[in-house]
Amino acid sequence: MSDIPAAAPAPQGARPGVIQLVFKEKGALYAAYMPMFTDGGLFVPTNREYRLGDDIYLLLSMPDDPQRYPVAGKVAWITPANASGGRTQGVGVRFPSDEKTRLIKLKIEEMLGTSISSSKPTQTI
Repeated sequence: MSDIPAAAPAPQGARPGVIQLVFKEKGALYAAYMPMFTDGGLFVPTNREYRLGDDIYLLLSMPDDPQRYPVAGKVAWITPANASGGRTQGVGVRFPSDEKTRLIKLKIEEMLGTSISSSKPTQTI
């Protein structure tokens, strides 16, 4: 079983298309983080069909942080069902280029520290 969290459906009354993404461990955050995007991004496990460029709204929770962070990103990566190497189906969400999300990217990178440059496999590359 993967330590990547499953994307939970949005709570009742929430805006359609909002995905709650909860990371309880740094290892799961490492596996989902996409530093190859200039503004950062995250892999979101989902079996919902998306196309490149689709808007996607995340409500992000990180390990040891009670705050939830809203991110309005765009689909920039797709891992289809039955992908080679046993990769999890889902999408890569590219963060927008704004100050609020830049601070989220910095927080993630600070939390992951030197593990960002690790050769451990991730859900993307």
